[in-house]
Amino acid sequence: MPGEPFTTRPLTRDDWPVIEALFGANGACGGCWCMWWRVPMGGKAWDAAKGSPNREAFRSLVQSDRASGVLAFDGDRPVGWCAVGPRADFPRLERSKALARPWSDTTWSINCLYVPARERGRGVATALVDAAVTLAFERGASEIEAYPQVVQPGQRQAGAFVWTGVPTLYERVGFTAPLPRDKGRVLYRLPASASD
Repeated sequence: MPGEPFTTRPLTRDDWPVIEALFGANGACGGCWCMWWRVPMGGKAWDAAKGSPNREAFRSLVQSDRASGVLAFDGDRPVGWCAVGPRADFPRLERSKALARPWSDTTWSINCLYVPARERGRGVATALVDAAVTLAFERGASEIEAYPQVVQPGQRQAGAFVWTGVPTLYERVGFTAPLPRDKGRVLYRLPASASD
């Protein structure tokens, strides 16, 4: 967006130091290291993966160029991350009844936004979603999914619980929800034809 003090760009295989600096010792949130949707099972499997195992798994994905996403910077300082890639890269999506639907090899998924608390409120997430949509369609997506957290008017939700964004973040660029709900995570989609 014009006039903002930050820029966005796609993740590269050399960006592991950037990810570490942005995510910090806690791996963004509770040892996740952007692996929530990549680890097929929850429960004990997820508990065992949190922390160092997730860190090493994500480092391997980044350095082998098998992770995709976009980063936001204020000058040289990283201020935000958005995971976006083919839905097939995120097997845990298949275990969510709320997010189940027919999809193809060219369906992409925006499923994680991380903006540190000190950087929020100045449009970083908006810029990240814009950059993620551009990246997905440039790389051949036929449609993009997103899974925002519905928050009722007047309700406050801790940032840790809206790590997939909120509906308005996606609606402004044309995403729609096939099955609107009044609470919880909702599947939104944007077909390539809607972005023309």
